[in-house]
Amino acid sequence: MSSQEIEVLVVGAGQAGVAMSAHLTERGIRHVVLERGRIAERWRSERWDSLVANGPAWHDRFPGLEFDDVDPDGFAPKERVADYFVEYAEMIESPIRAGIEVLSVKHNEGSPGFLVETTDGALVARHVVAATGPFQKPVIPAVIPADSGVLQLHSSTYRNPEQLPDGGVLVVGAGSSGVQIADEIRRSGREVYLSVGRHDRPPRRYRGRDFVWWLGVLGKWNMSTPPQGAEHVTIAVSGAGGGKTVDFRSLGRSGITLVGRTNDYRDGTVRFAPDLGQNIAAGDASLLALLDEADAYVERNGLDLPDEPEARAFGADPVCVTDPLLELDLKAAGVETVLWATGFRADYSWLPGGALDAEGRPAHQRGVSAEPGVYFVGLPWQSRRGSSFIWGVWHDASYVADQIQIQITYASYENAALAAEGAAR
Repeated sequence: MSSQEIEVLVVGAGQAGVAMSAHLTERGIRHVVLERGRIAERWRSERWDSLVANGPAWHDRFPGLEFDDVDPDGFAPKERVADYFVEYAEMIESPIRAGIEVLSVKHNEGSPGFLVETTDGALVARHVVAATGPFQKPVIPAVIPADSGVLQLHSSTYRNPEQLPDGGVLVVGAGSSGVQIADEIRRSGREVYLSVGRHDRPPRRYRGRDFVWWLGVLGKWNMSTPPQGAEHVTIAVSGAGGGKTVDFRSLGRSGITLVGRTNDYRDGTVRFAPDLGQNIAAGDASLLALLDEADAYVERNGLDLPDEPEARAFGADPVCVTDPLLELDLKAAGVETVLWATGFRADYSWLPGGALDAEGRPAHQRGVSAEPGVYFVGLPWQSRRGSSFIWGVWHDASYVADQIQIQITYASYENAALAAEGAAR
């Protein structure tokens, strides 16, 4: 790759990179996609074995290619999702070069574009698209010391219950990942504690339609990006087991001990906030609000969808909710593993500083960086609520490709003008 020059460099060949490549190809824009691992690598090597897509196959896909071996209302296993992106890349003949990591992107001195250093040499690119996604660096809060004697691992390194030492497990984080992992570990016969923070809890299906359909027709996917610094509220939804609404009371009655938000650790004991009931009630309120909007939509449009009053019926609170545990002596409880389902942070330190804010986060407007020539695709809330989902990243990539094409048009005019001036001399 030494001394190559390209129009657009796309960094990352996951869903964002493949979508970006498709739109650049459609516009006839020369580009290369570099991927340090395999296409959709994180789906294969950084997720647990039983993971399935959170959205049904009819919805969580790109235009022009369906999951031909997955029921449209089913949820594709993680390996099938990864294979899907490989198939899509082959279909569009994407110029992906795997096994090459981008180390740094710096401005060219005295000329347009960027000098890009990679593990396979250097290249020059007029435009750079960071399509590495939001799930880069696992976040493990500095709560329990490394020398505490308990195994600590992140959800990105969890594969199955068999990899864990004997004993109980504390799962911290009750979004989609934490809920599914906690339930899987509990079904393996272990004692499980699940730390529940603030969350939204949509219905998996309601009145015969999946929640992704409801969010679509109600305009929820197009909700605008929240202000910088606004508190993130996780979504507890699952496609596991064919898909079902997450029900924390049911999890509690199944044998999982629910606790509040994890606060701190001292002398072998983890302490929890007294907010479990409040968090569950807030999740219930988010579910009921969506059901109300769905019912109003059905009535307003005269749809013949079956009533489902049982969706509003919550079972009795288990004892762990009515009399919540506020602290847990890990050794006394036989807990040998703490599993952090606490999300990720991005690492864009390889980009020019002007592309980032003071906190190292992307500084952008709908993926167009504050640093001319640098773009982002695949960010949460990049333009709307659906941005980090498979179908959402497709639309964001289209917008970014349009912006790149506009800049190429300006550059073409400048080159033509300079050539004309040179000829006139």
